[in-house]
Amino acid sequence: MNTQGAKKRKMRQALVAYSFIAPNFIGFAVFTLGPIILAFIMAFAEWDGNNPMKFVGLKNFADLFANDRFTAALKNTIVYSIFTVPFTLIVALGLAILLNQKIRARTFFRTVAFFPYVASLVAVAAVWNMLFTPAKGGLMNQLLMNVFQTAPLKWAAAPNTVMLTIVLFSIWKNMGYYMVIYLAGLQGISEDLYEAASLDGAGALQKFWYVTLPQLKPTTFFVTIMLTISCFKIYDIVYMLAGGSNGVVNKSAIVLVYYIYEEAFRNWKLGSASAAALVLFAIVLAVTLIQFRGEKNYAND
Repeated sequence: MNTQGAKKRKMRQALVAYSFIAPNFIGFAVFTLGPIILAFIMAFAEWDGNNPMKFVGLKNFADLFANDRFTAALKNTIVYSIFTVPFTLIVALGLAILLNQKIRARTFFRTVAFFPYVASLVAVAAVWNMLFTPAKGGLMNQLLMNVFQTAPLKWAAAPNTVMLTIVLFSIWKNMGYYMVIYLAGLQGISEDLYEAASLDGAGALQKFWYVTLPQLKPTTFFVTIMLTISCFKIYDIVYMLAGGSNGVVNKSAIVLVYYIYEEAFRNWKLGSASAAALVLFAIVLAVTLIQFRGEKNYAND
């Protein structure tokens, strides 16, 4: 009798525990797991959301790599990531080191550096479009003409400078967030290490190279992973800066996520969009695994 009572109590406790996690699990299953499974299925089918789904095998993937717009999106995404990741890391780390010093109004400057990250993307993109307007009256073009004596640029309106504009905006928008992460890493470094380095005659540059950077290795690894994934998922910045009046991004600025959106909700080619999403997933997974392998090998050395 006591055994049965104990079993019932354990059952009730288990049900209570499951009831707490059930809402989160149901939401995950409906809004995340379900769409992922459906995307894997649709990647091998043709479907416009209305007519019956038709299995086509690998045709969607073959059509993707024969599509100039997809190859342009793939190339632009890789180029954007190659330039955005290292420069954001450098700027964020530089700001973190500077604002980790004992300077006046340090909290104010930290807030100023972090503000672009929390500011409304629509608002700051509108301001950037005014600053980087193709007209000669734009602030950046005025600086180019008056200070550097160069011709005005068309920035986001020109195919050869639109990606530069997007990269600059992304670095400015996100540097504050990663600066905060680096600040946390810097404040976790023991002062004893710097004192020992000083006793050995190390200068500021040597302390940075032999103490700060090695101690920030886990932080840098985390920031690199998160920033790389974020770069491959870029969509909103491209849409706001290069979308134009009708929201259509040209081939010089289109990225993978925008291509997926375009195929799914403009052209209603859900199979093609799912195939592109799987390609994006494979690229991000491969980059992440390579970074994990590199971090593991570096740690073993």
